[in-house]
Amino acid sequence: MTDAIYPQVRIVSARFLKPETVERLLNRIIQVGGILRMSLNGQSIPATVPYGPARGKPNPHPDRKTIRVGEQDVQLRVQVGTIILELEDESYIPAIGEAVDEVFADKDFSCIVQKGRYMKTQPTMSDYAKYGPDADREILGLVDPRRKDGPVIIQGTK
Repeated sequence: MTDAIYPQVRIVSARFLKPETVERLLNRIIQVGGILRMSLNGQSIPATVPYGPARGKPNPHPDRKTIRVGEQDVQLRVQVGTIILELEDESYIPAIGEAVDEVFADKDFSCIVQKGRYMKTQPTMSDYAKYGPDADREILGLVDPRRKDGPVIIQGTK
């Protein structure tokens, strides 16, 4: 169980983001530091067509790309519309807001940073069912019970 209550922020875009924008934004945010956990949310981009006459064939979606975040390659599984961050303390929130403004300065749509509670801090039934009673604290509440593979973990620079 997580004893401390860490501040959380949600970065919400008015549109789904292109992989290039996601890469720029994530690299700018990790430069700020202070991130304990991060979740990218949006419309799923399956590797194969899940239904219809083309079921099982490769899905040629242009936004299913591999991006470079810090020193790690990450395969985007979703069209990112929301990014949720859990931070060490509230002092990082203004710097994250500045980073978001910097990346979206040349865009013709808005992106806002909201403070609140967006991630679970205690194990869910899905966490227990998928990982057992000794689930890793870093992935609490971030498990999709329908996925066969686990979440993508981006290693920090601590």
